[in-house]
Amino acid sequence: MVERNTMLEVPWTRAVRFISEDGRELCGEPVNSDVDVGLAVSEGRTVAVNVLNSNSALTATKFTGEETNIYKLLSPLSATEVGTVRCVGLNFKDHAAELKLPLPAVPTIFMKPGQCLNNPLDPIIIPSSAPDAIDAEVELVIVIGQDCKNATVDTALSHVLGYTIANDVTARDVQNHTSQWGYCKGYDGFCPLGPLLVSAKSTDLSNLRMRTILNNDVLQNGTTAEMIFSVAEIVTHMSKDTTLPKGTIILTGTPSGIGHSYNPPKYMKDGSELSIFIEEIGTLINPVVSEASSLSRL
Repeated sequence: MVERNTMLEVPWTRAVRFISEDGRELCGEPVNSDVDVGLAVSEGRTVAVNVLNSNSALTATKFTGEETNIYKLLSPLSATEVGTVRCVGLNFKDHAAELKLPLPAVPTIFMKPGQCLNNPLDPIIIPSSAPDAIDAEVELVIVIGQDCKNATVDTALSHVLGYTIANDVTARDVQNHTSQWGYCKGYDGFCPLGPLLVSAKSTDLSNLRMRTILNNDVLQNGTTAEMIFSVAEIVTHMSKDTTLPKGTIILTGTPSGIGHSYNPPKYMKDGSELSIFIEEIGTLINPVVSEASSLSRL
């Protein structure tokens, strides 16, 4: 699944949105192209960034010449830019196999509200109404860079700005009570995003390693080679008679190894250490706290 071509030209290869040490919301590109930004910031290391002329990767056209350091990481796009979060379920062959489900003939689509969006390193809060079976899912994310409607497989990639990482956090106990997935995956903060947005022109999606690590235990350890529907096929399907606005993000599914599949299950708990990783993009880290613990810290 080599998907590299795009007509969208951007001045950056690896964009990051952040708060600078002097309190400004900025967008830029790390000076060191090899740094794992999420891991480095989580460890307290200084990450220098070449600043772009907009605080949004969607509108940045050039570098300003300024260099500054990251104080706080933000999701690569804001909730306002993203709007509704669009998702593909059951899009990995190995994940379908672990659930003992047949491969879908067409992409299975569901939505998450924009309020799900969460920054790297900000906490995932376990809701008091669903405290017992919170699961993580590492997912490659498509970012649409220009309005898209009725794309074809041949034209779909021309609308893709780049790719990032999302954690499709899921309350499994709630999921088991209904046939619809939006509610169990729709709690506030249940879609951490980032840390980087990698341009489509520089990314080969054919065999990227994907991992979820919970409390130093590797749960998911798959690759994008297991994807059932390609990026072009997903964008084509989702844009049929439906406009995907500029800034739309699309979660593309998760590989096998979800915590729910283990015996006993391996769910997130208050105080859990969680990181997810996709090769060429980096590491998305979020602490896990219960709603009661988060309120006690206020």
